[in-house]
Amino acid sequence: MSKEIKHYLADKDVQLILGTLLRVGVLVATGIVLIGGIIFLITHADQKVSFQNFKPEETKFSSIASIFVGLRRFDGLATIQFGVLLLIFTPIARVVFSIFSFLLEKDYMYVLIGLIVLCVIITSLYLDVAH
Repeated sequence: MSKEIKHYLADKDVQLILGTLLRVGVLVATGIVLIGGIIFLITHADQKVSFQNFKPEETKFSSIASIFVGLRRFDGLATIQFGVLLLIFTPIARVVFSIFSFLLEKDYMYVLIGLIVLCVIITSLYLDVAH
């Protein structure tokens, strides 16, 4: 007779993975923003800026699709916004991973709570509730 051994993620494993996910996400996002800043400074080094009259910049990258178009053109602002986008999605990835780990543990109450949190985050991003 063979016994099937099921290995679920222990709390320590989950915490280690989640901590690493957050750490790596923040470091990668920071690196991308830094690279975008360098690209922006190199491509706009000859511009003179007047601070006497403030004119807000038009939003060139107001959608995810326009950010990716800007990335293909090596636009510094698009690269910076992609880094910020990655920084925003890092905790969302943590929530998604937590939901799957709770699902593996068959802890359905926390799966439900995680899904509610994910729905609230996605709804607030989609409906732009924060502004």
